[in-house]
Amino acid sequence: MCRFLAYRGAPIAMDKLLYQPRNSLVRQSFKAREREEPLNGDGFGIGWYQKEIDPKPAVFLSVQPAWNNLNLRSIAPKISSDCFLAHVRAATHGHVSETNSHPFHFGRFLFMHNGSIGGFRVIKRALRMRLSDSIYDWIRGETDSEHFFALFLERLNLKGEEITCESMAAALRGALSDLKELLNEHGITTPTFLNVVITDGDAILATRYATDPELQPHTLYHSKGSKFECIEGVCRMTQTDPEDHTVLIVSERLTDVVEDWHKVPANHLVSVHSDLSVTVEPIEV
Repeated sequence: MCRFLAYRGAPIAMDKLLYQPRNSLVRQSFKAREREEPLNGDGFGIGWYQKEIDPKPAVFLSVQPAWNNLNLRSIAPKISSDCFLAHVRAATHGHVSETNSHPFHFGRFLFMHNGSIGGFRVIKRALRMRLSDSIYDWIRGETDSEHFFALFLERLNLKGEEITCESMAAALRGALSDLKELLNEHGITTPTFLNVVITDGDAILATRYATDPELQPHTLYHSKGSKFECIEGVCRMTQTDPEDHTVLIVSERLTDVVEDWHKVPANHLVSVHSDLSVTVEPIEV
């Protein structure tokens, strides 16, 4: 599987999340704590927004392990953003290539995934038959992740109407429903695990989900406070100013300050709204 993080709040330099915490995402690329196989070395990606320049995100993808990429180490302290996603990959479906690396992007949307779709190769053709020509032609890679993102985009109204956190959540539930229907139609009993994050640079959605209710989905946490700070090697989510809001969604807690992190219940959706309020609700599809 993979590890990821999503950030929304006041602009922050990326290295404060990618490198500085005790359990930083780059550390998780070679020594993840909360999965049996600690290595996530099949490439990485970051996607971030500079809305004063362009509402669409910038994306940097590499097939190198995150721990061994000098370019990432160089640019992380120099890039500051109020919304960004980062992902370190352990490949399941698809070769190690930039086209298979997360986050995937379409227009102003970014998407990343930790998990796998059971029986993906069996349902792949039928899934693609559900896509419009524009979304079908957009797909560049081979992964189950990118194809699920395509289902989401197909469900989302991209015809000029305003996109809201609520409409994104409805599209995500619709994509989950479409996927379950495909799995049932093809008699797939292999479990599917979908920890996904989607953002348009304003709102963020995240799921902790498994199709088998008897199984625990992969770990997912969220943290909310005034600001995430790293001072002299000590990092934590501060609660100093009620007017300031910062939200993190992570596969693994970045610090050992347990009270800063809230485990997302199984089969729940986390919504980070445009005002940075956070709601957590069951996924019922």
